[in-house]
Amino acid sequence: MEASVLLVEDTELIVGELHTNAIQHTTVGWKPGGFHLAVEVSAQVIAVSVTDDGGAATAPKVEHRDQDAERGRGLDMVSALAHRVVVHDTDQGHTVTAELYADARPGGRRC
Repeated sequence: MEASVLLVEDTELIVGELHTNAIQHTTVGWKPGGFHLAVEVSAQVIAVSVTDDGGAATAPKVEHRDQDAERGRGLDMVSALAHRVVVHDTDQGHTVTAELYADARPGGRRC
């Protein structure tokens, strides 16, 4: 399969996981609120960022769970697909950014 198709498929999965996390783990899922999704694309990188409205007691973090776990594996999956994952605190919540590099070598996908 062509590398660009894999990047698009990986990006779709990452968008789904990050927006689901924003809804499940922040005030967005409890009361009127929102999150911001940004996707930046260049010839070298696709960067997906989700900024939530806050409300989580802790910052998002990768948790390596058993493969049969029904919850808590979202950021672990994102970090397996992305070349780099960064979590930033904001004034109200958190921003999670996942970057996928177009010219990365196969097998070097773990951040």
